[in-house]
Amino acid sequence: MPANQLSFRVEIRVTPREGIVDPEGQTIARALEDLGYRGVSRVGSGRLLKLELQAPSGEDARDLVTRMCEELIANPVIERYEVQIRSPETASP
Repeated sequence: MPANQLSFRVEIRVTPREGIVDPEGQTIARALEDLGYRGVSRVGSGRLLKLELQAPSGEDARDLVTRMCEELIANPVIERYEVQIRSPETASP
């Protein structure tokens, strides 16, 4: 790792935007009802991605991850994403 780079742990949560059909969530809701779990409504599905990256600062890490999400990880038309970056001091092994 270059001397001016810090290591960050990142979590990215990707979920369908409000109003977008979520067939996986609907399937899970129906299956739960079929299994006898009553009272469950509005099941939402999504993806959780975890990665480690090197960047000069937390702000640079966030900018990099945002570009990754907008270019590849999420489809911004139908999905939203949330990014959580853990600084080197708070990242646990």
